[in-house]
Amino acid sequence: MTASAATAAPATFRSGIGLPATILGVGLGGFVDGILLHQVLQWHHLLSSTDTDHIGLRTYAVDTVHGLRMNTLWDGLFHTVTWLAVLAGLALLYARVTQGRAAMWTSRALWGWMLVGWGLFNLVEGVIDHHLLGIHHVRGGPHQTAWDLGFLALGAALIGVGWLLRRGAGTVADGEGSRRR
Repeated sequence: MTASAATAAPATFRSGIGLPATILGVGLGGFVDGILLHQVLQWHHLLSSTDTDHIGLRTYAVDTVHGLRMNTLWDGLFHTVTWLAVLAGLALLYARVTQGRAAMWTSRALWGWMLVGWGLFNLVEGVIDHHLLGIHHVRGGPHQTAWDLGFLALGAALIGVGWLLRRGAGTVADGEGSRRR
């Protein structure tokens, strides 16, 4: 990589579709976590491991009415944040791509950056909530560390696949004659 290409890469991320698509991926990754793991599979809630957390929170057992109410409230706040991330990502994407929007949805760059965002969500949420704070685990019980490490490995894999996908991508027109990655 040349020196000029190395310095152009960050500007392309900030001014192109990289940042909006990554934010969109963070929000969508949060939705997958919240809908699949919290609601459908019911493996955990946001505060479901407060009996063994690392910060001394009050216990909110999910098998009590009060505990389930608090977990539902915090799950709702979590979903609100992920929803806002999706809205922000879509708004930024809409503002940056003014022509060829239909073609953007088939762009490997868009889907690659979204996978990077989803992977970043997994890594940040996994490290902070599962390991540092210990407020919940992917799936509590005797193998919870393995589940938590698997969640981190999935995040790293999503970032790797997304990075490779967007590297081989073309560009998306922004309507001003320039092209954005």
